[in-house]
Amino acid sequence: MKEIKKILVTGSVGQIGSELTIALREKYGAENVIATGRKTKPSKELEESGPFHFIDVTSIESVEEIVKQYNIDTVFHMAAILSAVGEGNPQLCWNVNMNGTINILELGLKYDMARLVIPSSIAVWGKGVPLDNTPQETVLKPSTMYGVTKVAGEILCDYYVQRFGLDIRGLRYPGIISSETLPGGGTTDYAVAIYYEAVEKKHYTCFVREDTVLPMMYMPDCIKATLDLAEADFDKLVHHSDFNIAAMSFDVKELADSIKKHIPDFSVEYAPDHRQAIADSWPNSIDDACARQEWGWKPAWDLEAMTEDMLEKLEARNNEGRLYR
Repeated sequence: MKEIKKILVTGSVGQIGSELTIALREKYGAENVIATGRKTKPSKELEESGPFHFIDVTSIESVEEIVKQYNIDTVFHMAAILSAVGEGNPQLCWNVNMNGTINILELGLKYDMARLVIPSSIAVWGKGVPLDNTPQETVLKPSTMYGVTKVAGEILCDYYVQRFGLDIRGLRYPGIISSETLPGGGTTDYAVAIYYEAVEKKHYTCFVREDTVLPMMYMPDCIKATLDLAEADFDKLVHHSDFNIAAMSFDVKELADSIKKHIPDFSVEYAPDHRQAIADSWPNSIDDACARQEWGWKPAWDLEAMTEDMLEKLEARNNEGRLYR
C-alpha cells in the first residue's frame, strides 16, 4: 500500500470538508494538505492553517493544475451538491457530482495516485429498501438526483478499482451533525439547525415531522471514520466505495427532548415541506457490520453525549456574540 504524502481536499469549505482538512493537517502536516473550494471564502482558521486554492472540479484542467503544482498523491473528494439543493437544480447536481468525480478518477489514474477517498451517502437508498437495519447489499433506487449521482459514483469508483487497480475508498455518510460548520443544503440539516436555534431563539420550526427517524453521526465520529478507512489495509477490504457506517438513530422528538434537558424552555413546531418525502425514502437505521469487520469501525458518540457537547460549544460562542461565526 502506497504512503500518503501530499493530499488534495476538494470541497474543503463544506460541512465535512472544513473539519476534515484541519484534522488532516494536524495528522500529516499543514503544508502537505491542500484545501480547495469553488466559490465560498474559507474560514479564517482554514485559510490560515495551510494552502488554499479556488478550483472547479468540473474542469479537469483546473484540478490538474493543483495536482501538478503540489505533486498530489492522495485526494479526499468532498465537493458535492447535496440533496435539497440538488432537487432545485438537478443538472448542476449531476454536473458537479458526476463530472467532478470522474475527473478525480482520471487524474488518479494518470498520476498513479496512492489513494482516492470519495464518500457516498445514505441517499443511495430509496423505494423498496428495508428501512430498519438497512444491509450493506440491498436495492439502490434513490428518489433524488443527489442519490442517483451517489449510486452512479459508487459503481464508477468500483469499476476503476476492478478495471485499473486504483485504490479508492468510500463511506455512505448518514446525517452529519457539527458544532463548527453550518449545513449546506441537505435533507438532514434540521438535526444541526435545531441546536443553533435552541441556543439563539429557544424555538425551532422543523421541516420534517416529529416522528421522522434518520441515521445520524456526530462530526468527530465522521472524521474518525473517514481517516480510519483511508488508512486501512487495502488488501483486507472486500468492499471499497460503498461502506455502510452508523452511529445513532433517533426521531426529531427524541432530539428535541435531549436539548430540553439542558434548555427546559426550548420548543419545537413542525411544518413539513418537500424534504419530508426525501427523508421518508431513507432508512431509519443501518447495518454497518462490513465496516466493523473489514477496517474496525466503531463509533464513540451517542445522542446524549453529542447534545451536551454541541450545546456547550454553541452556548460559549453565543456568549461571545459569534454563534454563526
